[in-house]
Amino acid sequence: MRRLLALFLLTPPALFNVLTPPSIDFRQQSSPTAAKHLIETMGGGVAILDYNNDGMLDLFFVNGGHIAASGFDRENPKYWNRLYRQNKDGTFTDVTAQAGLSHAGNGNYGMGVAVADYDNDGYPDLYVTSFGHNVLYHNNGDGTFTDVTATAGVAAGGWSASAGFVDFDNDGKLDLFVTRYMDWSLRTSKSCAKQTYCPPGEFPAVTNMLFHNRGDGTFEDVSQKSGIAARKGRSLGVAFADYDGDGYPDIFVANDGMEQFLWHNNGNGTFTERALDAGVSLSDDGKPYAGMGVDFRDYDNDGLPDIIVTNLAKQTYALYHNDGKGMFSYRSLEANLGSLTSGSSGWGVGFVDFDNDGWKDLFAAQGHVLDNVEQVDPSMHYLEKPLLAMNHSGHFQRSESGAPMSVAGRGAAFGDLSNRGCMDVVMGVLNGAPLFFHNQCATGNHWLGLHLTGVRSNRDALGATVIVNGQYQNLQTAVGYQSASDKRVHFGLGDQKSADIEICWPSGIQQKLSHVAVDRYIEVREPQR
Repeated sequence: MRRLLALFLLTPPALFNVLTPPSIDFRQQSSPTAAKHLIETMGGGVAILDYNNDGMLDLFFVNGGHIAASGFDRENPKYWNRLYRQNKDGTFTDVTAQAGLSHAGNGNYGMGVAVADYDNDGYPDLYVTSFGHNVLYHNNGDGTFTDVTATAGVAAGGWSASAGFVDFDNDGKLDLFVTRYMDWSLRTSKSCAKQTYCPPGEFPAVTNMLFHNRGDGTFEDVSQKSGIAARKGRSLGVAFADYDGDGYPDIFVANDGMEQFLWHNNGNGTFTERALDAGVSLSDDGKPYAGMGVDFRDYDNDGLPDIIVTNLAKQTYALYHNDGKGMFSYRSLEANLGSLTSGSSGWGVGFVDFDNDGWKDLFAAQGHVLDNVEQVDPSMHYLEKPLLAMNHSGHFQRSESGAPMSVAGRGAAFGDLSNRGCMDVVMGVLNGAPLFFHNQCATGNHWLGLHLTGVRSNRDALGATVIVNGQYQNLQTAVGYQSASDKRVHFGLGDQKSADIEICWPSGIQQKLSHVAVDRYIEVREPQR
């Protein structure tokens, strides 16, 4: 009995309480059919944002649509995208209709979402990706949104997947990058061996798109003249960081079943694809893999942004360590990701410090693409629990996520929903209700959150580099797979009771704050100089 009691006392409390709040009645609808349309497997984007600036984080979920021979139907409310406002008591209210977001658009099939204040008016806007055409919703600041896609010129077209806002030329206006998956349509769709979904190689690759913000509410398609359209891919996830420290944000794109892309920003409005030269194109044995989601953050606290890419079972998640001078090395095995991920299929992913010990942990939404994969290979599973791996000085160890069941996880977004200083996760589930991983804040470690406001830089300060007590973060909202996270920057501080802060704003302005009190959120405004 004493031994059992001792073991109980030594067992750490569960990190997450996993549930779906009763006030969230959303279920993602992929409308699977006997025809095995590949698009049925790929949706599930999630966004965490404060759309009404009341200090409480709200939620946006992207839905699929009814698949018919003639196209996609979104009229039935069960196929709408959904916006939920968080109330002061932690419950949520569905405000989709009153916010003007109920019309998802017939002919579209929803995929993902990007969030940012593209016009610097102080309110976050929504960009929803789809098969068909994408939609830019301008936040009017009164709780409503207006579809400005046609005026803005960012409908794109084809099969878009992830998107993200980035100020690639540091002019203070946020630009827009859109990944596109493949050249596919209901007319060209087909099923493959054993009545399963076809691999991506069965369909032609396509180019991604880059839109430059003119500052007047419109965007220019610069995909060709920037060089982005020089390479075709089967692109899913996207993430941004200045990997070589030259002051300009670079772009990593996760490609499915082929080499990955690393678009180096040349600082003159053009990009050069350098994945192979930088060592981030292939696996450690020189093979392409099914890149799904990506995060671009410093996992080992050496001050350089690293890259994690999720992929399919029997393909270890790719971890690329930034070695400096524009070069990376493959570190999946050294970081213990081989044993953690070789049997799993991953989608949304993030490096996030969940226990506030000063080291970014790893979360990945998981579940295979094939709903009958057990019939193809009994060693693999369609439904999986998400991966939670705690970071111990750059080495990851599995921890119990608390998920009550295995699901087909897809998108994942990260943010402190209760403003207590502990990071939560909202995970999209294919054909199911989202799962909320509510952080129990059990460690007692210190933390600090920063809400940055750009002046010369873009108002959201996307692209800013923040260093707190030696830890490095690059501010971005695009994360993982088709999802967007809270724009506040979070740092776990362990037993450190004060913070020294360095901020390099996208404009190039440097700012320092010393001996800052912790365990709180602070607002920092970019200096005018």
